[in-house]
Amino acid sequence: MALNPTIFANTVIAPVLQQIGLFSPAAQQLLLGTAIQESGLTARQQRAGGPALGLYQMEPNTANDIWNNFLKYRQPLAKKIESLLSSPTASKVQDLQNNDRYATAMARAHYARAPMPLPQFNDIPAMAAYWKQYYNTPLGAGSPAEFIASWNKTMGVGAVQAAKQ
Repeated sequence: MALNPTIFANTVIAPVLQQIGLFSPAAQQLLLGTAIQESGLTARQQRAGGPALGLYQMEPNTANDIWNNFLKYRQPLAKKIESLLSSPTASKVQDLQNNDRYATAMARAHYARAPMPLPQFNDIPAMAAYWKQYYNTPLGAGSPAEFIASWNKTMGVGAVQAAKQ
């Protein structure tokens, strides 16, 4: 059963983004859209046995790259994200699958590496294009049209997610 998107946005995404110091209404909305598109807020392992894990369907290689080539050079942020692991000895890859707080922080770190600023809050088509470019990548199977369709199916056509301030 899918998680309630509004509850997930307000009880997981917003608090995590605030805790790691990367909150904005646009970031909250983009991460919600990413989870909706990637997993339908249900799938925690990629269908057909692929490597992607958790609600954001992050691949282990991507997570490792974030740690090795981004967070390694941003120790204050790295420490905040590490504090979200399920235990001090938890696997940073395995926690992507069932630790939604950690997975949210990692998805936000992934977007923080993008060279362009986040799209404006409530601009779902721009968020779809941003997701495609920086998360799914031009080589990925998804499309901005699918992102928008997933958003509209889950949130309602023309719906916008009110961000918790």
